[in-house]
Amino acid sequence: MRAVVQRVLRAAVVVNGKIVGQVDNGLLVLLGVTHTDRPEDARWLAGKIAGLRIFGDMAGRMNTDVRDEMGAVLVVPQFTLYGDVRHGRRPEFVEAAKPDMAEPMFRKFCTELEAQRVRVERGVFRAHMQVELLNDGPVTLIIDTPPELHV
Repeated sequence: MRAVVQRVLRAAVVVNGKIVGQVDNGLLVLLGVTHTDRPEDARWLAGKIAGLRIFGDMAGRMNTDVRDEMGAVLVVPQFTLYGDVRHGRRPEFVEAAKPDMAEPMFRKFCTELEAQRVRVERGVFRAHMQVELLNDGPVTLIIDTPPELHV
């Protein structure tokens, strides 16, 4: 799994002109799933993201996580995170999992994040979405699940 994690003051997902998910003071997670991902990947990644100490403490140092901040996470499925642009100008998506595998893994990740005591809002799988955000910092991280989980 691959996640782009952004610390946000606010974020929202709009589908067909309607807000379907939104958060204030939290994280926006763009989530990609590949063929080799398993439930262990979702569990590991959810734990990693819930515990990321990327919010400022009283001294202004990145020392608290989204739970400490009473924040929430907006998770948006995004197969394009596995786009390969090394050849030509049109991305290839052969590393992105097919929807019948990716959607259950997306749901599993969200469930695992909720198990970490994090409020989760969701984008809509296979929908055309507009994502609005106000990045705070900016703080943006890219996290891939470790290969040893795939053994």
